[in-house]
Amino acid sequence: MKYIKAIRLAALITLVTVFKNVSAQENQGFVVDEIIAKVDNYIVLKSDQERAYQDYLTNGGTASQNAKCQYLVMLIRNKLMLAKAEIDSVVVADAEVDDDAANRMNMIISQSGRSVDELEQLYGKTMEQIRMEIREQVREQMIVRKMEGEITKDVKVTPAEVKRFFSKIDSLPYFSAAVEVAQIVKVASVSPQQENATKAELIDIRNKILAGEDFATLARKYSDDPSVVQNGGNMGWAGRGRMVPEYEAMAFKMKPNEISMPFKTSFGIHIMQLIERRGNEYNSRHILISPTPSEDDLNKATRYLDSLRNLIVLDSIKFQNAAKEYSDDVPTKGNGGFFTDGNGGTKLMVDELDPVVFFRIDSMKIGNISEPVVYRTEDGKDAVRILYYKSRTAPHEASLKDDWSRIQDAALRQKKDAIIQRWFQNARKDVFISIDPSFNYCGILDE
Repeated sequence: MKYIKAIRLAALITLVTVFKNVSAQENQGFVVDEIIAKVDNYIVLKSDQERAYQDYLTNGGTASQNAKCQYLVMLIRNKLMLAKAEIDSVVVADAEVDDDAANRMNMIISQSGRSVDELEQLYGKTMEQIRMEIREQVREQMIVRKMEGEITKDVKVTPAEVKRFFSKIDSLPYFSAAVEVAQIVKVASVSPQQENATKAELIDIRNKILAGEDFATLARKYSDDPSVVQNGGNMGWAGRGRMVPEYEAMAFKMKPNEISMPFKTSFGIHIMQLIERRGNEYNSRHILISPTPSEDDLNKATRYLDSLRNLIVLDSIKFQNAAKEYSDDVPTKGNGGFFTDGNGGTKLMVDELDPVVFFRIDSMKIGNISEPVVYRTEDGKDAVRILYYKSRTAPHEASLKDDWSRIQDAALRQKKDAIIQRWFQNARKDVFISIDPSFNYCGILDE
């Protein structure tokens, strides 16, 4: 199961790994890559396998030829899914691919430790060319996930299967301390005065553009849109329904090359330049500034949560009910405010918890609700929250009683992996597969 977990991480590898290893590669000299497997028109490179295997070792895996074979099997299986997806007409939406690729591009730039100019010079490619390469990787990964989902969509495990799975574990894992923590969040509302100040700033930027200053340069200097680093504010071509309604409405009422006055969306306040429009598509660029709440705005949110906390402490309303009704945090409010793991369980290992939350509850007693605390949400909004520290489980050997959701998920993964392996044995007959003879010892195509 270590192999399965690690290969899934490896499947999400993008150019981040390449960027981090640039200096090492420069010192080692140039190495020619080679194709070690073909699946119809798709190839597996030796570097793909070696990078995935190295990640496995880095994450605590044990070196072995068997592990290398497992990685090659999974890489070939992914390519087979891509080939079968073509045959079965399985596709993913371009908008989803573009959004995911943009997020990864931003992560790459921030984690590379290099400027955009340095990256372009290093690779001899523009950021747009790099983005298109990443986009293709993202598209393939999303298709593989969709194919896996189709193959295993009806798979479930019964309580009896979970118990049988648990009984067959040779060496029970030892889990670190786990906690249950919930939150109620109030995002600070921005006052009209703050919004007006932001609009005035954008009008000043608009005047600079009209006076001849470069749009992309000003976007990189002032815009709060993280993608501005690579695109200079250019959003590319978009069809109806792709952007938020206010942005789209503005694009369809402007003339080419016109620059709008400031307008508001859920992301903040923008100015937009319409570059071109054809039919139901348009090409635009923008500068976004998100108004910052004033201290008084934050104080209002704090007073609101303080009053709500008093009602909960007096038992006038249950914390979970208050979270569902009043919290502004969408990911947690549906769970009664509780943070959850990837399986939907509310018991999180302490190393899975946000460090800021962990250090906050470390000084709290179990069952207590914190005073309102100012913080910044994952999407960069200024907000206030209260935390409920429901329970703590001491470090322990895995048990059905304390770790049911984790064991259930492991049993489900094993069952799905077995089904995908059977699918592989059948589906490989529908496509051409060739593997370098040096890997014959893996027995991948053996009946």
